[in-house]
Amino acid sequence: YPWGYDSDNGPEQWHKNYPIAKGRHQSPIEINNKEVHYDRSLLPWFASYDPGAAKTILNNGKTCRVVFDDSFDRSVLRGGPLSGVYRLRQLHFHWGSSDDHGSEHVVNGVRYAGELHLLHWNPKYSNYLDAVRRTDGIAVLAIFLQVGKTPKPEMKRILEEINAIKTKGKEAPFPNFDPSILFPKSHDYWTYHGSFTTPPCEECITWIILREPIIVSSDQMAKLRSLSKNAENEPDLPLVDNWRPTQPRYFRMVSASF
Repeated sequence: YPWGYDSDNGPEQWHKNYPIAKGRHQSPIEINNKEVHYDRSLLPWFASYDPGAAKTILNNGKTCRVVFDDSFDRSVLRGGPLSGVYRLRQLHFHWGSSDDHGSEHVVNGVRYAGELHLLHWNPKYSNYLDAVRRTDGIAVLAIFLQVGKTPKPEMKRILEEINAIKTKGKEAPFPNFDPSILFPKSHDYWTYHGSFTTPPCEECITWIILREPIIVSSDQMAKLRSLSKNAENEPDLPLVDNWRPTQPRYFRMVSASF
């Protein structure tokens, strides 16, 4: 079923074809300090990424995605709330139509300009598609993008490639990239159990959401918005507002490492 972010196929409609989108463990959510539980047993998390695992960058009409080789444990996330290692499969972004919104998670009423998701899967399952069916199958490291005066130079590498993937379906080689250069200084995080924020919205994700955003410039956000959600031979439609609104938390615990 084709889905998107417009009124006819957007988040309000997803549950018609993907009923789990109305489930009780959906993402994103609002993180509110008053409802967060400090968990002293939460460990620090570690990422060891092999720059050689980076393969391609693509525009799939929904986001800008960087794909990594996940055929063995060469780029992994471990620690934090996770047991065992999780393999990096891809990273992608969510952003708005202007700098005052675009992130999926909201922190104390604040919606950031964008959100970066690094998606990992649990190799104790036979493959990625099997992992997606398990409650502990996927771990996503989420980093907020905040517009400010001193942008993170490391974002440049990804944004330089945007011109090569202007339209839906375009893909370009993207070798030798270590996404850990994008991490903020602080590794403090919130964690909770949730879902993919895109259909089918499977509830298999351990979220690790970093407290400290990374700084991007207004120009850098504009670069993301210059992508088109249509193919080359179709009218140019800017790819913007590819974020899902927050979902009910129900009785889920949100824990903090700090």
